Amino acid sequence: MHGGPEPLLLANAWDAGSAKVLAFLGFRALATTSAGHAATLGRQDGLVTRDEAIAHAADLVAATDLPVNADLEDGFSDDPEQVAETVRLAAGVGVAGLSIEDWSRTRREIHDIGLARARVNAAAEAAHGGPKRVVLTGRAENYFRGAPDVADTIARLQAFQEAGADVLYAPGLVDADDVRRVVESVDRPVNVVARPGLPSVAELGRIGVRRVSVGGAFALVAFGAVATAARELLNSGTYGFLAQAGDADVLRGAFDAD
Repeated sequence: MHGGPEPLLLANAWDAGSAKVLAFLGFRALATTSAGHAATLGRQDGLVTRDEAIAHAADLVAATDLPVNADLEDGFSDDPEQVAETVRLAAGVGVAGLSIEDWSRTRREIHDIGLARARVNAAAEAAHGGPKRVVLTGRAENYFRGAPDVADTIARLQAFQEAGADVLYAPGLVDADDVRRVVESVDRPVNVVARPGLPSVAELGRIGVRRVSVGGAFALVAFGAVATAARELLNSGTYGFLAQAGDADVLRGAFDAD
């Protein structure tokens, strides 16, 4: 799916209902979103447990026939073997792909490149060693964590490629030249995430990007729409928000598709 004429659009769903709607609208692949999932539980991103993330991935796998990529954050451990166990658990619920990032949830810092590579290597062995090969995405978090160093990002992605990652991803990249440098420096498909200022999908395709995801953006749009509607009702006592309630035919089509 990463080898088509245009980038693969990977739609991040936040529950079974949104997964069904996105599948009905025509996306060819889905992904979980750690931020969107956490929001459904009333939590900030990074506060979901491994068991909850695996169960959530299973829910999305069951919701549609589309392949699902699981956002497994940092693998829920700094230890490579525990990262591998997280991958095995995710593979066991039927995900087609998954991502592991080089940011430590517990220490709140980016891993040393040596440990980061070892974690990806352990994840790759688990992802590729089961009865069905799972696509592994290695994530370099520099730009997303306030350290926009393209040279270090490239070095990390190259290390992840050597460690066995199938797809490479540096969330937070926006500048076209930085994206191009990353694409030209590795030999694996590159994913970018939708951000303000990012070139269009068509332009990203010309640069050589092979996958575009949205992270938590769709979920945030949904929650933002609820907040806007609620403020209107609370502050004005009017119902203009009903005009934005959406197309009921989409919900009927998506939920009756089974």
